[in-house]
Amino acid sequence: MPETASPATDDAHLTVRGFWAALPPAGRWLLSTTAISTLGRGMTLPFTAIYMHEVRGVPLSVTGLLMGLIAGVAVVVTAPVGVVTDRLGARPVVIAGLLAQVLGALVMAFATTVTGLTVAVVLLGISFGVGWPAFNAMIASIVEGRLRTQYFGINFALVNLGIGIGGVVSGFLADVSRPGTFSAIFVVDAVCVLVPVALLLGPLRAVAGRPVPAAEGEGGTGYLAILRRPAVLWLTALTFLSSFVGYGQMEAGFPAFARQVSEVSTRTIGFAFAANTAVIVLMQFLVLRRIDGRRRTRVFLGLVVLWALAWALLGATGLVAGTLAAAAGVIVFHVFFGLGETLLQPTVPAIVNDLASDHDRGRYNAVSGMAFQVGAITAPVAAGWLLDRRLAGVFVAVLLVCLALVAALALALERQISPEVNGVRQR
Repeated sequence: MPETASPATDDAHLTVRGFWAALPPAGRWLLSTTAISTLGRGMTLPFTAIYMHEVRGVPLSVTGLLMGLIAGVAVVVTAPVGVVTDRLGARPVVIAGLLAQVLGALVMAFATTVTGLTVAVVLLGISFGVGWPAFNAMIASIVEGRLRTQYFGINFALVNLGIGIGGVVSGFLADVSRPGTFSAIFVVDAVCVLVPVALLLGPLRAVAGRPVPAAEGEGGTGYLAILRRPAVLWLTALTFLSSFVGYGQMEAGFPAFARQVSEVSTRTIGFAFAANTAVIVLMQFLVLRRIDGRRRTRVFLGLVVLWALAWALLGATGLVAGTLAAAAGVIVFHVFFGLGETLLQPTVPAIVNDLASDHDRGRYNAVSGMAFQVGAITAPVAAGWLLDRRLAGVFVAVLLVCLALVAALALALERQISPEVNGVRQR
């Protein structure tokens, strides 16, 4: 069982000091290094495709395939990773995934051929496929209940802080006329990832190891049995659609719409992403205080409203394309979108891990991870198909319909889970 706070601490009003005091030592170790470990990822994330095409001379069509291969590999490895996590424990699997990311970044730094870049993206895909189920399972083994919700939210804010700072730093360093600058940021990425590896091999070597053998009737839960649970089925569909209208479109549909339909500059798009990061970092803890003890499914309805406003606003910028109003609308889109993200991260992962037991936690997180990844893969395809045919209005309408379905799924899920799993504290 994970270490937990005392009842007195658990009932205290949520503050930064109170949260930190309630965390077990392992949780403090992990959280204190989150921003550092993701700094390198932030440095490479905006420039990987540019590096492949403009520095290594890979055609854009091949670059797109290589970028898509990362997500494809992640989907393939997620299911077996869930099983291995439940058998070996989360810590060794997380270490393997982090080492794959280190190797992927180092190979990427010095690869000059398509073959070398393919090896790099496969390693990165493996690391991403491992990351979701194993890392979430490890967090869930350390904290539970109210702390688990808070931890997922604050960890998300720190991830965004690291990525945001990394993106700003690499923006000043990366220069396509000097290939060595790109090699350097990938090497920095590898070094940053070694920080949590050192933690897990040192101070946290006893965390999230091999699970205690299950009692009779508790172990051996397969994926089909998990998916037959109505709550899991609704949650999986909700995760897929949230990814489809959310992160998948933020990385593909949003930039394409902003450039082709809203007709804003790339600098404006950069400001919009910066606004997104700032909102998440500044607002996540305040949001956690507001949603503490509330039903997670109802909190999710707040996300639906915010994201519907965001996409409707972005659609409206097409009516004033190329103007200052369009630029302002594109930036405000990401303000609403970021606020929605602060509601997403503390809810879905917490529900997944509260539904699971210690013996099938890896597989539950793998199901959620695969749903998210499939949504992220299909979103760019749909966005490209619609926007290429100048169906911008249809594109926005499809996303709004999907958000309505997400709301319906959240209400359906609420009827299938207990108040405790739904985040309601029992008095």
